[in-house]
Amino acid sequence: MRVDIILSGVGGQGILSIAAVIGEAALKEGLYMKQAEVHGMSQRGGDVQSNLRLSDQPIASDLIPKGHADLIISLEPMESLRYLPYLKEDGWLVTNSQPFVNIPNYPDMEKVNEELDKLSHKVILDVEAIAKEVATARAANIVMLGAAAPFIGIEYNKIEDGIRRIFGRKGEEVVEMNLKALKAGYDVAQRIK
Repeated sequence: MRVDIILSGVGGQGILSIAAVIGEAALKEGLYMKQAEVHGMSQRGGDVQSNLRLSDQPIASDLIPKGHADLIISLEPMESLRYLPYLKEDGWLVTNSQPFVNIPNYPDMEKVNEELDKLSHKVILDVEAIAKEVATARAANIVMLGAAAPFIGIEYNKIEDGIRRIFGRKGEEVVEMNLKALKAGYDVAQRIK
């Protein structure tokens, strides 16, 4: 088993929380894991990208070569396009449909959607709207994680356990909110997949 995942988005969207939950689930599964945070994680509004490699065998490098990613999880549609060269031919893109316009020359969404439409393996969803519906807008990243869950290669219940461990110190209400968000995203992906 080997899964190479690229996480992308904009600072402040919760990319690191997604990586932490997947990491917890991978450890529970007894997998090896390497993670590389490649761009400015601390800058709110700056682009964010992280490589996450999971395997049942030791992993030599923490960076994913172009054309080798099994999955791109992106909280921002333009950022998903930036990393498409890393996606395998049969890889999956799971991305937010709503842009985070943080630059003056943000491309026209029609053009972004044209590029996304060319992909045969994709899940595109409005994670903020789904998060508001089932929990709170702050859980949009966990909705995205739920939508990506079928493609990660880790049992869903282990991802739920990862949420319990990562968010447990914040109280049961926060855990339950995130579990609802995870399930909502997962249900969307199951319908699209």
